[in-house]
Amino acid sequence: MGDIIKWQYDQKKITADQAAAMVKSGDQIAYGEFTMFPHALDEALAKRVNELQDVKVTGVCYTSPPQVVLADPKREHFVLTDLHFGIVSRKLHDHNLCNYIPNTYHQGSRIIKKYYDIDVGFFSVSPMDARGYFNLGPSNSITPAVMEKTKIKIVEVNHSVPVCLGGNQESVHISQVDYVVEGNNTPLRQLSPAVPTATEQKIADILIKEIEDGACLQLGIGGLPNAVGALIADSDLKDLGIHSEMMTDACVDLYDKGLVTGARKTIDKNKMVYTFALGTQKLYDFLDNNPVCAIYPVNYTNDPRIIALNDKVVAINNALAIDLFSQVASESVKTRQVSGTGGQLDFILGAFNSHGGKGIICFDSTYTDKEGTLQSRIMPTLAPGTIVTLPRSLVQYVATEYGIEQFKGKSTYERAEGLIRLAHPQFRDELIKAADEMKIWRRTNKIE
Repeated sequence: MGDIIKWQYDQKKITADQAAAMVKSGDQIAYGEFTMFPHALDEALAKRVNELQDVKVTGVCYTSPPQVVLADPKREHFVLTDLHFGIVSRKLHDHNLCNYIPNTYHQGSRIIKKYYDIDVGFFSVSPMDARGYFNLGPSNSITPAVMEKTKIKIVEVNHSVPVCLGGNQESVHISQVDYVVEGNNTPLRQLSPAVPTATEQKIADILIKEIEDGACLQLGIGGLPNAVGALIADSDLKDLGIHSEMMTDACVDLYDKGLVTGARKTIDKNKMVYTFALGTQKLYDFLDNNPVCAIYPVNYTNDPRIIALNDKVVAINNALAIDLFSQVASESVKTRQVSGTGGQLDFILGAFNSHGGKGIICFDSTYTDKEGTLQSRIMPTLAPGTIVTLPRSLVQYVATEYGIEQFKGKSTYERAEGLIRLAHPQFRDELIKAADEMKIWRRTNKIE
């Protein structure tokens, strides 16, 4: 490490309490995203709860409950928001302690640059290397844009952070930050792969038939993507590519088995492209200084125009409900925000515009409510207050355990017919009746 670089580091090194002291009432604060949560800085800021008023804290998918919220259960001092809800924000939202910032993920960076002025930013990073660079770790996302719009940039060094190679804008130089805090090296939050249900396994059996040699995959989180990944791992598919917003353990398994090479990708050839990663320690170890992986800001990974440049993009995304008009709800249950728009719209649109691409929305056809009653996820109309994540005009493929249907170019009655075919048999008659009343049914329609 050069003498000048070390001198800059020492000059900028402060304690977490000193960093928190820079925050003033009314400030807009930014936190690091996903696994890159700034634990030490958050704890220090929480200690100032009674000194501050109207401090707005913004992040992306908190993986730990922010101490600033736990210290302020009446929300009198800190106001928390999130650009992409996960389980932490969902639970906080249920107690009116966190609000969602609606966005489609690829526009997140531009939204920050156009509409935000951030007073203080708390960012978790890897230790500085010999050339003076801190790596942003497995959560690039909108962080470069946030740093660009932040007046006081404070990095919290965490030795648990893997060095994730770019791509671009994966690191920040000591000369570009204002202060350095040596944190408590909190291990990155791990997420164990969900075990697929029997129904998810059936859906995966259907989806695997839609994937060809040379396909470029986007796999998300949950039991269904894991089931698809497991089937691919046992298949004879070859030369698959990865271009996804999220890197998962399933992607690592496919690479280790030799199925992912990226050899047929038209951009980022031979690279596994992502903007954030969430999984087990196996995943984080795989990412560390691995040149086969390329992390980018989300305005690159999720730009539908960039996604479409690869051929045979297969984007697999979950949903909570769909109506007979084929409007997809993936982020709320009535008025309860449970997730975010994320990159679903980005990848469904990008996959459709990809040569040979397929954007697939998939879900179990039913769920059991709190009273133990079986309910259909395919309904005549979405329940009042439900947020539409994907408009019907963008829906391409929909899959349940009863099959898969393609809806591009289909009329409203053809969509209703296709969706009723995908519904649980118990609900088909009432869905047909509803479709008829809604004037989106032809009496000649047949459901097998």
